[in-house]
Amino acid sequence: MSAPATTPQPPYYAVIFTSIRTDGDNGYGEIAKHMVELAAEQPGFLGIESARQEIGITVSYWSDVEAIKAWKENLDHRQAQRRAKDWYAKFRVRVCRVEREYGF
Repeated sequence: MSAPATTPQPPYYAVIFTSIRTDGDNGYGEIAKHMVELAAEQPGFLGIESARQEIGITVSYWSDVEAIKAWKENLDHRQAQRRAKDWYAKFRVRVCRVEREYGF
């Protein structure tokens, strides 16, 4: 079982990527794994959580908006973004500021 991402005390930012996949892998699995590894190396990256059923939801956590912008402009990430129509029938990206968190 995966654990929730360990994040610092708020505030920080969350990028929520919600998607519905197309049929077939079309190279998605390998690229998705590479993107997670690459994101983890980016300054300001705090963690990631992902779940996929009928709808996929991936939440990545970032220290600030500048870190999110830098990730969006990463060359390998840009190349993966160009393949979105190969992998997704629909998707939405939401950027949120996390004001508080709690749990056990």
